[in-house]
Amino acid sequence: MQQLAITVDRTLALPVYVQIAGEIIAHIQRGSIRPGAQLPGSRELAEQLQIQRKTVRAAYDELYAQSWIETRPRKGVFVVSHLPEVKPRPIPTNRIPDSYPNQTLFELPKTRLPPLRSVPGVRKSVRVFDNGFPDTRLTPTDLLIREYRRFANFQFTRKFLSYGPAQGSENLRIELARFLNDTRGLHISPDNILITKGAQMAMYLVGQLLISPGDTVMVGDPGFFGANDVFEQAGARIQCVPVDARGMDMDVVEAICRRKKVRLLYVVPHHHQPTSVTLSPERRMQLLTLSAQYGFAVLEDDYDYDFHYASSPVLPLASVDQDGSVIYAGSFCKTIAPAIRIGFLVAPENLIERATRLRYLIDRQGESLLEEAMANLLKNGDINRHLRKANKIYHERRDVLCQLLRDQVAEEIQFDVPDGGMGVWATYTGNLTSKTVAERAAALGLWLDSGENYYYEKTQSSHVRLGFASMNPGELEQAVFLLAKAVKSLR
Repeated sequence: MQQLAITVDRTLALPVYVQIAGEIIAHIQRGSIRPGAQLPGSRELAEQLQIQRKTVRAAYDELYAQSWIETRPRKGVFVVSHLPEVKPRPIPTNRIPDSYPNQTLFELPKTRLPPLRSVPGVRKSVRVFDNGFPDTRLTPTDLLIREYRRFANFQFTRKFLSYGPAQGSENLRIELARFLNDTRGLHISPDNILITKGAQMAMYLVGQLLISPGDTVMVGDPGFFGANDVFEQAGARIQCVPVDARGMDMDVVEAICRRKKVRLLYVVPHHHQPTSVTLSPERRMQLLTLSAQYGFAVLEDDYDYDFHYASSPVLPLASVDQDGSVIYAGSFCKTIAPAIRIGFLVAPENLIERATRLRYLIDRQGESLLEEAMANLLKNGDINRHLRKANKIYHERRDVLCQLLRDQVAEEIQFDVPDGGMGVWATYTGNLTSKTVAERAAALGLWLDSGENYYYEKTQSSHVRLGFASMNPGELEQAVFLLAKAVKSLR
């Protein structure tokens, strides 16, 4: 039996068993260990190297997998007589291996795709004024885990691990129909619902089904860039409609309809993104009248509907639509957490049927277990209880932020207190711009939106959306302190 000269360096990130396997391979390749030679047993080599026996066994398993050694019953471990003819699988190192080439050999089609928008520098920031995200610390994780465990204990669990309906869980669609009918005043059945992975998927499906290249789509300005990207990718020509304190200007909508054929209007009537204003009742009825008169579809976004602090929320357009012109899209990504990708599309059955077929092509179905868990949370009333708790907390945080802004930056920042939602729409005074304030704040450890995506035409903005829901009062106080420091240093 041959003694092995092996050195182990525990300071390396490379696992010890991989180091051992690599050195034995090197000995074999150099000829210092001959084919057919017997290697020390795992106990003996472990004692020699002063390591655990299981580590040696792992090294031998690696060598066996690469066909360098063989085990002979009651005799031991031997180097194979015929060494591998193929190049052995390389032992991993700390260096990241090269990936595919940066460019394809073939030409890519000139399809319009939006840029992947990220939040640069957020991880380096002390505090972040996001776009209005929920606080994931409030996520009812225990309730989700409870429902997952419940399914794990049932013998029919396998049913939900197989292929399911592309339209989404029947149980979830039943409970969601009840929830939307009770909370939004809708009059729908489960057949009017397609379960999606968030509102973004719902909007994408609508865009692909309804929009042809060159179609006119009306959107609010300032507005939600995520929706604009969807419509432009489908080939739409975006027509911007000004948004004021009462929402989208319907007189402008009517003027556009008189000049050109409009295919779709996208609206966030409850808490407009990004200004958080609510579309007035008069403009809501005017919009439905115009839709019926000119024959365009209305895509209504349920954005932040569940988070309203001033009074009972105004019911959606879809609750009074009798012509089949309103398509309703929303999600539970704010209700629960952004990572819980469950959304919904509500529409007449003929559109739901076509949307389901399209969804089948790109994503076949949703997460069955998650959908079943969500169905139970709705059925048991857990979602409603969570919403009551979250609304109370977010209401308090809105008030805390607004008071801090009044106390510390009243001269530099103007704003109206929003009735709901998760963000305050603010305006810098004087010569302050969103970009310059964001740059100065970043140097102080505070992330702010630079304002580049609020308006369809990328112009210099003096507006900023200050998300408050994801920070507790102490964190909000720290964030506003940094904001005040940034804006005052620029005056």
